[in-house]
Amino acid sequence: MLTGGVFLAVALPLLFFYDSGATVSPLVVAMLVGAYALAYNVEFEVGPGLAPATQLVFVPLLFLVPLELVPLCVAAGVMLGNVLELVEGRIRLERVLGRLGEACYSLGPVLVLVAAGGPAPGDAAVLVLLAALVAQFAGDFAIATMHARIALGISPRLFIRDLAVAWGVDATLAPIGLLAALAAVDHAAAFLLVLPLVGLLRTFARERRSRVDHALELSHAYRGTALLLGDVVEADDAYTGSHSRDVVSLSIGVAEELRLDSRGRRDTEFVALLHDVGKIRIPNEIINKPGPLTEEERAIVETHTVVGEEMLDRVGGVLGNVGSLVRSCHERFGGGGYPDGLVGDEIPLVARIVCCCDAYSAITTDRPYRAGRSAEEALEELRRCAGTQFDPDVVDALARVAAKPV
Repeated sequence: MLTGGVFLAVALPLLFFYDSGATVSPLVVAMLVGAYALAYNVEFEVGPGLAPATQLVFVPLLFLVPLELVPLCVAAGVMLGNVLELVEGRIRLERVLGRLGEACYSLGPVLVLVAAGGPAPGDAAVLVLLAALVAQFAGDFAIATMHARIALGISPRLFIRDLAVAWGVDATLAPIGLLAALAAVDHAAAFLLVLPLVGLLRTFARERRSRVDHALELSHAYRGTALLLGDVVEADDAYTGSHSRDVVSLSIGVAEELRLDSRGRRDTEFVALLHDVGKIRIPNEIINKPGPLTEEERAIVETHTVVGEEMLDRVGGVLGNVGSLVRSCHERFGGGGYPDGLVGDEIPLVARIVCCCDAYSAITTDRPYRAGRSAEEALEELRRCAGTQFDPDVVDALARVAAKPV
């Protein structure tokens, strides 16, 4: 909120007391704001931080829009970019309203160009352009350090190197933005030529993020998984360990059969490993009871999905993200499952896959009180319950996986 106040304290007087005399089509302004919002959502991971590709649109903004409107256009682009993140489910609404201060970096370059008389891109001296870039970095640093010192109690020296890396990205993209501004002098819409580059950078950024997440986060998640599985095996005898491995193998096969993306397959693997992890909190005399459970005992067992979610949330990382999927692994496709009574597509697909594979493995595995049944019998039982307990599409995919040679 503090940075948002600083932004408004400079942007509003600039709007009301400075008149550049320039005019611009509202359509061009709308296109620039929309393009900024798209570029805002292209983020490169540099060090521990993120560097957006907004410089590609910000530089044309400085020369195509009256200077007194530029900060507000940047603010509008930031807010629209956050709305796009909200739609994608990456942030919450309250965080959208708190990001107005991110437009503060635009104030320095605007003030430099105002002092230089608002030159056109072809008329601006190199020193003026460099001064505008330095002013951008200085304003960015001042706002970032203010927030870090007041809100987090962090010394600016601790992250100046990280900011410098982000500034390197901005400095690299700035000349491309200037070329777009030069092209737009005669044809205002020419700045849209940067959008294919924005799209390409978005693809590269997502691919890089995916690879980094997989390489770094997954290693920690596997370690946590191994520890948790060790607890499960110790608490529930050798059957639990072998059963979990069978469910993992089947679930991954079904996920591939249904053409889930890499994240979906990863989540499927972890959920299959950990879908019953909450049972380590259930008394052994209930878990290992050879006969039917009483109503009270069954109610206790059915808490294990919620307990499992809570455990994984505390672990965090990738495992924390799959906690909600673990919670849904005992929902029934036609309703009546637990803990939330979800129906059909309300149940996450990964949970539907693991639920079906878990049942197949349980039917075909020997237990102390009964012998396992054949694969054909298990599939017949799953088909009989398709549409009520299990997702019919998942049952069909599992049948195809089970029919493949080992």
